[in-house]
Amino acid sequence: MQADVWSPPSVLLTVDLVILTLREGRLCVLLVERGEDPFQGMLALPGGFLNHAGEEILDAAHRELSEETALAAGCVHLEQLAIYGDVGRDPRGRVVSVAHLAIAPGLPEPVAGTDAMDAAWVPTESVLSGEVELAFDHHQIVMDAIKRARTKLEFSALATAFCGELFTIAELQQVYEAVWGIELDTRNFYRKVQAVRGFIIPDSSGRRTTGGRPARLYRAGPKTVLYPPLIRSVPSTTEEDVREEGE
Repeated sequence: MQADVWSPPSVLLTVDLVILTLREGRLCVLLVERGEDPFQGMLALPGGFLNHAGEEILDAAHRELSEETALAAGCVHLEQLAIYGDVGRDPRGRVVSVAHLAIAPGLPEPVAGTDAMDAAWVPTESVLSGEVELAFDHHQIVMDAIKRARTKLEFSALATAFCGELFTIAELQQVYEAVWGIELDTRNFYRKVQAVRGFIIPDSSGRRTTGGRPARLYRAGPKTVLYPPLIRSVPSTTEEDVREEGE
């Protein structure tokens, strides 16, 4: 008796982008309004299917970044976040998403493209709290991305990706406060940052006046791993932490 011929299941691959930036001191994520089904009219992360079978996943992420938002990939820190492939996550069939975390300073107002009707920066606390509902499993992806960013700020130099080429320590502190969702003691933060050799280095261009005393300017240093790390001393009370306590 001839054995049944096995064939692999049909699986589609997409990329999704969690793009974070600071706007007026608040951590914001880029969301697009879907222009077609499924979930037409709902907010979602920018992303889409591979363009063709030979397209590399990272290339697809850079392409989607440009097509859906008109943002240039060269100014964005981009790293793979996680893979999401739960059965039923997409009503179009078995769809696996390779999500990416992107971070950049001072990103402009986005311009929607391809299948998006609109694009906007939305405060992350509105997403974490459930006030803003997202299509697919994008709420979970955003939560995971923010958790990644919070942790990496403790042990890596990722915070400088939220800053311009030159920044003050006060501006760097604003990054930590916005991402962690807590208020930090200024003197303690200054002491801890200065204790991490190679994290930031003084710039020779001088100081910046922002209404008060001129502040010294810094740039990102050569170290990508922080030692000693900048550990959060106070836990955040966002939905992310509530979810972690329940696990």
